Amino acid sequence: MIANRGEIALRIIRACKELGIQTVCVFSEEDRNLSYLKLADRAICIGPGAAAESYLKIDRIIAAAEVANVDAIHPGYGFLAENPQFADACRDSKIEFIGPSSESMRLLGNKIEAKRLAKKAKVPNIPWTEGPVDSDDDAAKWASQVGYPVMIKAAAGGGGRGIRLVHNEATLRHSLPAARSEAQASFKDPSVYLEKAVEDARHVEVQVMGDRAGNVLHFYERDCSLQRRHQKLVEESPCPAINDRIREELCKAAVRLARAAKYYSAGTVEFLVTPDKKFYLLEMNTRIQVEHPVSEMVTGHDLVQLQIRVAAGETLSLKQRDITHKGVAIECRINAEDPAADFRPCPGKIEVFRPPGGFGVRLDTHAHAGMTISPRYDSMIAKLIVHKATRAEAIACMRRCLEEFAIEPVKTTIPIHREIFSHAQFLKGTVDTGFIERTW
Repeated sequence: MIANRGEIALRIIRACKELGIQTVCVFSEEDRNLSYLKLADRAICIGPGAAAESYLKIDRIIAAAEVANVDAIHPGYGFLAENPQFADACRDSKIEFIGPSSESMRLLGNKIEAKRLAKKAKVPNIPWTEGPVDSDDDAAKWASQVGYPVMIKAAAGGGGRGIRLVHNEATLRHSLPAARSEAQASFKDPSVYLEKAVEDARHVEVQVMGDRAGNVLHFYERDCSLQRRHQKLVEESPCPAINDRIREELCKAAVRLARAAKYYSAGTVEFLVTPDKKFYLLEMNTRIQVEHPVSEMVTGHDLVQLQIRVAAGETLSLKQRDITHKGVAIECRINAEDPAADFRPCPGKIEVFRPPGGFGVRLDTHAHAGMTISPRYDSMIAKLIVHKATRAEAIACMRRCLEEFAIEPVKTTIPIHREIFSHAQFLKGTVDTGFIERTW
């Protein structure tokens, strides 16, 4: 069963078909007419359009799984993918959860516990408060010692939520109560901690895969520095700003953290890399990532199929030496948002959908002409991926694809991607996580 929607649901259907596995898709009333549902062997409605009454409703998903007599559930990304209660509910119902153990999810999902684990595994941490801060006075004292700016972060945060950047004590004291309140509302945990803000850094993450026998492999790194409000816009591999020595250290650190957490299935270890090439752990995401196709293209391995095989009890047949990195892959997230209006979501009916193609081009999408984009769900409608021998060739290919790609009349992020891929700083590979906000 695929407990998700949109392009990731279609991606999982395709992986399962190639493995000879039957699929059951769940859907909300809002998604009843989505075309990929016809590609599944069965589709079951689990509730109304609101995600809280359908895709986030654990009991309804489990009930549908039991009715369909499924062996396993793939959660995709988002929704319940990193919810340990959902993983427990699946396994309590004798249904395999295609993901890590709930114990690993709980350990790594709490950023404070993940940082403590990283310290044991000799993975570098950004200077932080070594635990939650309950006292505003203690927070102010720590911040003055390490120096501003600092970040306030929710212990149980994720997806870019629960984060505040502060530059002075007055702002810190004003922001702490609001941050705790937001953390409670979003994650049902008011705990926050402070972390030294690392400026002009790049966001570089490592794709890992583990099995139940304790084997953990990496599939190299992705640079995800092009972000807006902590949401990624462009991802590429390899990172253009690090050398082979740093790459090896980064990947080995990611594997050490995953092993320390007894992690199996697909996961991503995220780091900040400073201009002087030091790196620090950000967090580990305990699921398949949106940008996994970038790693698939440069290594030639189907990560979703590997996830399914691991969940079925198989031991990884690959060795680290078998995983080689070839060429350059870049991904653009195409969202139904208007960049000219502060990225306002633009739901509505797609009347024209003219996708790009050609050698080295991959498009992961469930969208098509005649489809209506719902305002209820995430605004991403497509992932455009190119793979070429060199970065210059990959950029040239992406620019050509972005000129070909037409989605009308809804507004999308295609225009800003065209600007990014013509910007001198991006072409030189010298961007950081603040590039988008400074430039646009």
